[in-house]
Amino acid sequence: MNVRYRLIRPLSLALLLGTCCLLAAVDRLAADDKQPAEGQRAETKAKDAEPEQLVVTQHSAVIGGQEVKYSATAGKLEMKTDAGQTKARMFFVAYTVDTDQPAARPLTFCFNGGPGSSSVWLHLGMLGPQRIRMPDDATPLKPPYQLQANPHSLLDQTDLVFIDPVSTGYSRPENEKEKSEFHGYDEDLRSVGQFIHDYTTRFQRWPSAKFLIGESYGGVRAAGLAGQLQQRYNLELNGIVIVSGVIDFQTLRFGAGNDLPYILFLPTYTATAWYHRALPADLQQQPLREVVQQAEQFAAGEYAHALLRDASLPAADRRAVAEKYSRLTGLGRAYVEGANLRVSMGRFGKELLRKRQRTVGRFDSRYLGMDRDNVGETYEYDASGAAIFGPFTATLNDYMRRQLKFEEPRVYEILTGNVQPWSYSRFENRYLNASDTLRQAMTANPYLKVFAACGYYDLATPHFAMDYTLDHLGLAPPLRGNLTVRYYEGGHMMYIHEPSLEQLRKDLVKFYGEAR
Repeated sequence: MNVRYRLIRPLSLALLLGTCCLLAAVDRLAADDKQPAEGQRAETKAKDAEPEQLVVTQHSAVIGGQEVKYSATAGKLEMKTDAGQTKARMFFVAYTVDTDQPAARPLTFCFNGGPGSSSVWLHLGMLGPQRIRMPDDATPLKPPYQLQANPHSLLDQTDLVFIDPVSTGYSRPENEKEKSEFHGYDEDLRSVGQFIHDYTTRFQRWPSAKFLIGESYGGVRAAGLAGQLQQRYNLELNGIVIVSGVIDFQTLRFGAGNDLPYILFLPTYTATAWYHRALPADLQQQPLREVVQQAEQFAAGEYAHALLRDASLPAADRRAVAEKYSRLTGLGRAYVEGANLRVSMGRFGKELLRKRQRTVGRFDSRYLGMDRDNVGETYEYDASGAAIFGPFTATLNDYMRRQLKFEEPRVYEILTGNVQPWSYSRFENRYLNASDTLRQAMTANPYLKVFAACGYYDLATPHFAMDYTLDHLGLAPPLRGNLTVRYYEGGHMMYIHEPSLEQLRKDLVKFYGEAR
């Protein structure tokens, strides 16, 4: 190689590199002109990938007569695929008692139902350290509304995690186009089950005794989760609490060819008529439980037999059954006969107090409504829902920001239809029934105990339907002692009736003591 070439080559390389650096610098300057400021870049990044946000605040409360110091954590957990891609962010509020050994405390995952309901009802009505106080006489509250301390919370017995399934509360799918991945019976079990697994792992709670509390459709979810957690994650539960729950939809769905709901709702019709003093004087003078037991015996005996016979039932027997039905429900005999001995809940809610120009509530039949006119077949609106939804919504939105310090621009979806259509594909052409899943879980884990809380005035999920469901689980005799059922003089949300809430806490303290 000659000297000239050896001199020119380094010089050419230097010029080439310098030109590239200059062009790169120009590109960066041009790009900077197009980029937002630092705060804007952060905002853009947040839109592209919402950061996980957990807000922890410190509190104290008097529960069960003792001061309890606790931390409240409000935020979202990212739900990821095995490949590490975020598929949803699930919002939760956790209350954990301050202690050096948190894993030694029981841990309870709480959720409501719907499907499409957030966990606000159990959160601010029954279990959390603060609650909305509703009048015990089933009259509506006048706005504005306020929370107050809840001395009946279970926080002294167990740490509490309130879960909002995807599309409820502040929980959202990562991609709205893929939300159907979460909206269905099996889809819901997978996502809520993964949240429970992820929370347990992240916060190091595998050594804790674990419980589920589910209300309404949350009963189906809890029964299904018992199997999902056991089979997918080998996560075993100590106990399940079902509040006004459903496990078998056949017990609730009125329709041609399904007489079961007509039988199972009848005792709640009796309780409702007793409350509104619409029964004969001799029944009104008896305690509620005794009157309800008479209705249960009639419903499961003579009445069930009459529905089984149907058209082959002799006219005299049909008239006698209608007469007894009328006596136990407050409905006229002619009305019962005209309905072919089958009165749906919607018809009952309109007919019972028609002469008083009032309707009775579905979630809580103690509540009274007023329709536009008095001749309709069913009521126009649920008086109990109208009385309850507003107070819970207002106090939740204030509590989240003022006390838990959690800020979120989205609407907190209290009870939403955004989860529809909800898939029941596994149960296509038959009723949804999680009974066998629950039976299998209780059989595989003979220490798993189940507690069912039922309200006498619940016309959404009546107590006799839960009795029927548990009686038909098919549990082996040695395991039947793991089932406990208790009844309260309230509705679907029996906890808004303070005497019922007081008794429910006592019953659950005993249940937790035996199950953990």
